[in-house]
Amino acid sequence: MTEQIIRPEPHQKIFLEQFDPQYHAGLDKDATKAKTKVLNDRLADLQEILYAQKKYALLVVLQAMDAGGKDSTIKKVFTGVNPQGFKIANFKKPTEEELAHDFLWRVHQHVPAKGYIGIFNRSHYEDVLVVRVNKLVPKNVWQARYQHINHFEKLLTDSGVTVLKFYLHISKDEQKERFQARLDDPSKHWKFSKGDLPVREQWDDYMHAFEDALSLCNTDYAPWHIIPANRKWYRNYIITKTLVETLEAMPLEYPHPEAGIEHIVIPD
Repeated sequence: MTEQIIRPEPHQKIFLEQFDPQYHAGLDKDATKAKTKVLNDRLADLQEILYAQKKYALLVVLQAMDAGGKDSTIKKVFTGVNPQGFKIANFKKPTEEELAHDFLWRVHQHVPAKGYIGIFNRSHYEDVLVVRVNKLVPKNVWQARYQHINHFEKLLTDSGVTVLKFYLHISKDEQKERFQARLDDPSKHWKFSKGDLPVREQWDDYMHAFEDALSLCNTDYAPWHIIPANRKWYRNYIITKTLVETLEAMPLEYPHPEAGIEHIVIPD
């Protein structure tokens, strides 16, 4: 199979129908899972240096339709990572206090500090997705937010935060299968909500909203990655590989030890 572009060029119009959610580059499932395990270990090592150095931060943004795999991505990709240097923020319906501020106010508070990896399970992009589709604010309000988001992400990168954004691209048929699996397994009933069905009926509207978010907020400093996510093992591999490559490109190093430490003798 030919290689599918995972990271589109900045500022180009993106049409999701051109991206195959079933794509897996012809890789073998078991062999790729083994490679992912090696990458998981490498990610844990790099995170240890990031945490010790406390000079840079990494923000990972995950967006997807319902049942797109955000939770399982976090579980599989970040297995073995030291929880001390790892924080997750979930962005759901805003509270009254959050609505009383600008839309980025609640988000900025959860940006990872230097030394940390932060995960946004949903994010500031909800304010150009669900807000747009459900007409919660006027069009001129959500349209202006694309530029606000770009400026916000530029501020973060200028402050030492590397921003990686992943759109987990699943098909509508795959979503149906995952919903049905939740209904068929009593241990997963808690993951299903009747409210998921009206959102599913808005699938096309959400695809258009995602396309605009991916097109207008795909910058060289905060790129979007479109991840074929029907096959979970391939999704995990590509995301873990991208994270490792990103951290390896940073000037990470352990802090210099205190002077004279080599002469210390631990007393009995």
